[in-house]
Amino acid sequence: MPTVSVLGEKSFEVAAGTKLVLAIEDAGIDILHRCGGLAKCTTCRVQIITGDPGPLGDDEKERLAREASFGPDLRLSCQIRVESDLEINVLGRAAASGLTPGTRPAD
Repeated sequence: MPTVSVLGEKSFEVAAGTKLVLAIEDAGIDILHRCGGLAKCTTCRVQIITGDPGPLGDDEKERLAREASFGPDLRLSCQIRVESDLEINVLGRAAASGLTPGTRPAD
């Protein structure tokens, strides 16, 4: 099983194929997500420090293209299926934003 390490938090094992946003949330780590996993917002974005998050899908590519300030190391956790070890930094935190997460993304 792949291991996800969240900077400043903890590391945990994830079943291969699990959406990253769900793995983070299920590990008890605060992550903001608002659009239900549809790649319509960027609130669930993470910074990939090490590891291969897989290729960008069309929806994610289109959404990230609208954000000129985002570097190539930023990805939408709702669009990543964990297949290998990853070290990440969670950028959007519900507690810090004052917002509540949206609908839980479908698996």
